[in-house]
Amino acid sequence: MIETISITGVHDLAARMRSGVQRVIVGKDDVIDLALIALLCRGHVLVEDVPGIGKTTLARTLAQALGCTFKRIQFTPDLMPADVLGVNFYNQKTGEFEFQPGPVFSQVLLADEINRATPRTQSALLESMQEGQTTIDGETRPLPGPFLVLATQNPIEMEGTFPLPEAQLDRFMVRIRIGYPSPEEESDILLRFERNVGPPSVDAVTDGGELALAQAAVAAVRVDEVVRQYMVSLARATRSHAALALGASPRAAMALYKASQARAAIHDREYVIPDDVKALGAPVLAHRLILSSTSRLTGRSTEDVVADVLATVPVPVER
Repeated sequence: MIETISITGVHDLAARMRSGVQRVIVGKDDVIDLALIALLCRGHVLVEDVPGIGKTTLARTLAQALGCTFKRIQFTPDLMPADVLGVNFYNQKTGEFEFQPGPVFSQVLLADEINRATPRTQSALLESMQEGQTTIDGETRPLPGPFLVLATQNPIEMEGTFPLPEAQLDRFMVRIRIGYPSPEEESDILLRFERNVGPPSVDAVTDGGELALAQAAVAAVRVDEVVRQYMVSLARATRSHAALALGASPRAAMALYKASQARAAIHDREYVIPDDVKALGAPVLAHRLILSSTSRLTGRSTEDVVADVLATVPVPVER
């Protein structure tokens, strides 16, 4: 039985995952890589974009390629926390209370249109996403590992939605925006699915055991002192930026650190370089920042602020 995996093994695993996902998702290498980075860091993924782009398809395909137990929750305004976590019920045959686990007790949880649920139901996932456990009626139960939340939301349609609070957004390691396909990619999509009558699917290319080994290998990727200080400088620069009411938290800096390790590993490197940090600045930091009221009125975005910070903070160079 294999008990360790090398960085090259992580690179090969990422290549298999990417190839498997692209049997359904046309192109979008950078988007798929961001999702893989989060998975390798034991992080969670928020897929945010307009309708019809393929948010749910991407999340479902990633879960299928992982080969892990998978559950999907369609979030709606009437969804209750018990519908997510589970409930204790009285069994009249046995005369005892029994626990009926909810869909959160799976390795991969697809939270579809998560912003359609009420804040009370949204907050039911906080403990699960942060600590890999859930507490129901005073009893704490561990979740199966690896535990990954893939959530989708539509940022355009506001009617009947409840924006995710900052505490919830901070639990997502990366926010992914898929974007419209190129003309060539859109033509390929039409050709690829012209005869499909059901939802597309892929075979598993890995399992929870191999993924856990890859996650352990990623955590050992070396980060030089100057690169680590560069990450700290980026996080601190957001906290004093004039366009922001709230900058990046220490949890955000930690997410940037871990994500940079994973990006280095999937590129078959045992060390992090500044380009890893720069490439992950917007996906890791932007959704955690809060604009000032003046910045919102002038139409600035948190991605603009991250780009500004990346352009002004000095990049470490090799001596």
